[in-house]
Amino acid sequence: MESITIKVDGALAKEIDKAIKPYYSTKTEFIREAIREKIVDVRTKRALELLEKNLGSSKIKTPLWMDEVIREKAGRKFAKKFGIKLH
Repeated sequence: MESITIKVDGALAKEIDKAIKPYYSTKTEFIREAIREKIVDVRTKRALELLEKNLGSSKIKTPLWMDEVIREKAGRKFAKKFGIKLH
C-alpha cells in the first residue's frame, strides 16, 4: 500500500473528526472512502460527457425500437468501461 500525506486546515480537520464519529474508526478509513466515491463521480461525469458528445452521431436511420436497444447496449458498454454499476 502506498502512503500519501495531505495537509488540511484546522477547520477541515475538525469537520472530518465530527463526520467520522459513528461510522468510521479512523480518518484514513474516512478519507479512503471519500476518494473512492470521488473517483466514481469523476468516471460517471466523463462517461456522461462522452455519451453527450456522441449522442446522435449515427450515420444511418434506425427504427425507434432499435434505437432503444442500441442505447441500452451502448450505455452498458460505457458503464463497464468507466466502472459504473448500473441498477
